[in-house]
Amino acid sequence: MLGIVLSTILMFSQCKKDTPVVPDLSGSNDIENSTGIGAVSNTTATAIDVSGATSEGGFAYAVYRDFGTTGDSNTQPTISTLRVFEDGKELGAAHTKHADIASIGKGKFSHWGNGLIFSASDNTDPRKNGRKYTFTTGGTPTEILPGTPTAPTSGSALDLSGLTAEGGFAYVVYRDFGTTGDSNAQPTVSTLRVFEDGKELGAAHAKHADISSIGKGKFSHWGNSLIFSASDNTNPKTNGRKYTFAIGGTASTTPPETVTPPTTGGGGTGVIATGLIGYAAVNGTTTGGKGGSEITVSTLQALKSALSSDGPKIIYVSGAIKGAGNDPMYVKSNKSIIGLSGASVEGASFMLYTVNNIIIQNLRIKNYVTNAGVQIKDGTHHVWVDHCEFSADRDHGWEYYGKDISVTRYSDYVTISWNKFSNNNLSVLISAGISAEIASQDIGKLHVTLHHNLWNNISEREPTMNYGSVHLFNNYHLNNSGYSISARAGGNVRTDNDYFENCNKPIATNLAGDPPGYISGSETNIYVKSGKNEITTPLANWAPTYEYKSVLNAAADVPSIVTKGAGATL
Repeated sequence: MLGIVLSTILMFSQCKKDTPVVPDLSGSNDIENSTGIGAVSNTTATAIDVSGATSEGGFAYAVYRDFGTTGDSNTQPTISTLRVFEDGKELGAAHTKHADIASIGKGKFSHWGNGLIFSASDNTDPRKNGRKYTFTTGGTPTEILPGTPTAPTSGSALDLSGLTAEGGFAYVVYRDFGTTGDSNAQPTVSTLRVFEDGKELGAAHAKHADISSIGKGKFSHWGNSLIFSASDNTNPKTNGRKYTFAIGGTASTTPPETVTPPTTGGGGTGVIATGLIGYAAVNGTTTGGKGGSEITVSTLQALKSALSSDGPKIIYVSGAIKGAGNDPMYVKSNKSIIGLSGASVEGASFMLYTVNNIIIQNLRIKNYVTNAGVQIKDGTHHVWVDHCEFSADRDHGWEYYGKDISVTRYSDYVTISWNKFSNNNLSVLISAGISAEIASQDIGKLHVTLHHNLWNNISEREPTMNYGSVHLFNNYHLNNSGYSISARAGGNVRTDNDYFENCNKPIATNLAGDPPGYISGSETNIYVKSGKNEITTPLANWAPTYEYKSVLNAAADVPSIVTKGAGATL
């Protein structure tokens, strides 16, 4: 049972206060020009100092300065007249989606607010490639007018030269197929059809774990990736067959099949659900134990041993594992921890201290005493907690059970997605307190994304945050008796299309006399049978710069989508 982190659509972020939101261009064609256009001689060109450019993930780099012209925005997504040149040759397309700059590059750029997010013509690092970058304003930047992309109708060859084995019978190819790929929000939207020597493969839209464990031609077009298997489970790169694809019509589908549990082996991808979005894919990405050995564990001792082993490893948890209540389980870097059907861990906590690249998926984690169920601390970075269920009870007092998840002590780049949190007093903590010492460590860190999570019957902290930069979208907050979200100590919290139902105080900045933080996006949420927000600071306009609008659901749809899709799904 393997899966594939495929939506490593490379994303990026800039955490300055008042960074504008990412453009929503999902209704238009991706503005394409992979090579730029001819040489331009412009004696008034101004140099761009790229020595301070920041890597924003993938092929994208950012420079912040006043360019002397209005930058694009949500309301005016193509207003900028900024033109960018590399050694005198114009780059383009302008006004490109930020995700495409990161994942495709080739000179694409966006002048957004006071930031220039751009890529080199050959996707090299502009800080090191020795080229001179300049800009002018006025005229028409290189672009292609919005429209419907031209997609192949039949017989386009798949280039397998870059084919990657993803474990089991699964292989992956990355490219732009000219049609929208599946996603968590639209799991069957793709119209891609795949052929092997002219014979159509299927089923399309297959679970990634099934492609790996069953194969037989199953495939999935996910994001900008094709994960597929040969009809007889041979290696498509060496079996001598020709693979082609077409767009449109009805792809081959079959009824869902029972997933065959994985056997231990090696070389897997270390995920069972794809679609990584947010900060865990910024300034790098999160692949867990991808490519490492695999092991299935069913006892606490075996789980602790696997977690503390060196090197990448994919750890499958089988059955019910029970600790003493506050059993610590220390996790080393490069691990995927994946629950098989019905798997649970009770009375023990995953301790992530000074590590990186961890994925935790499809587990029921409950009754963790004192420590958080997942404790992320001391500079740990690039962690993805996905499709898990956290629960305790509210009968033992506030200090007995630990938080569900804590992200503290200058940890960074965390995504918490599609989880269920229920029956606890304190759910998610981001930063461990407010003091000069903690501020010196946490300011500039604590970048956390939380999306498509369900909180039900929680007292408070969905989440609470000091100092950090926290983005929430499409979360469902239900039956909260205290406050749901808080921002303190100058930190930024943005909400996009969250849904609050029967919540006492959905959003607050005035808590316990602590210095307040800043809120943006509160007007995008829906509040049903809930109290008033208590926001004491001016509304901000901070937002992350990674692309998320293409998967953002309408707030009204959040209860049905999250109730159906969150939690352990196998």
